[in-house]
Amino acid sequence: MTLLSIFNDTATDAERQWLDTKLAAATPAKLAAFVAAPRFIARRNVPGIPDWTMDQLARVLLITSLPTEPEDAYVKAIQTLFDTAELYEFVALYSALPHLTYPGRWLFQATEAVRSNMGPVFDAIAFGNTYPADYFPEAAWNQLVLKCIFNDKPITQITGLDQRANQTLANDLSNFAHERWAAGRTVPADVWQLIPRFMNETLLADVKKLAQSPDERDRLAAQHVIDQTDYEPAKRLSVTR
Repeated sequence: MTLLSIFNDTATDAERQWLDTKLAAATPAKLAAFVAAPRFIARRNVPGIPDWTMDQLARVLLITSLPTEPEDAYVKAIQTLFDTAELYEFVALYSALPHLTYPGRWLFQATEAVRSNMGPVFDAIAFGNTYPADYFPEAAWNQLVLKCIFNDKPITQITGLDQRANQTLANDLSNFAHERWAAGRTVPADVWQLIPRFMNETLLADVKKLAQSPDERDRLAAQHVIDQTDYEPAKRLSVTR
């Protein structure tokens, strides 16, 4: 289903009529409608798109209906929205990134969202969003994943998590684990799914520790690494039952 069909299936008659009118309007009216959308579209959940609301979906549809030529005018229009956005406008803008033309033009804004202290903004770029996996350089990708882990957010909701795993991130996860363990704190078990392809002696020691942990989640994580890795010293490990 397209985003528009999802909207139409859930919207009221008045909401559909308002959006249809704005989608057919000129660019200035569309930009004004982006700001005004919550006055006409309720902020209720969208069936089939976790964590999206109807006003957010309407805003995404308005952005993606903008004329894409000439490129400079298109980029300027969207940049204006970024420059003046409030919280939920930012959420819509970051949700729209995978659907925008000229994806490389939005890399700065996307990486800025990773540094945001506004939880909904960070979540909009981090979870269920294909843009980071498709366009982030390795350093920005690793920062996104590590920030999720530092803040106890669910990395399993990051699109492309396994495909973008890398040696630097695996090493950083080991350092993070050592800091947590030294402070007497636990490490989320799901972070270890990112290390099987990048095993080395340091990570092997971490897996040994997990394999002997009294926490069943740690032992399961160790077994997952053992099952998935091609690193022979790790494959010879056994997990405490």
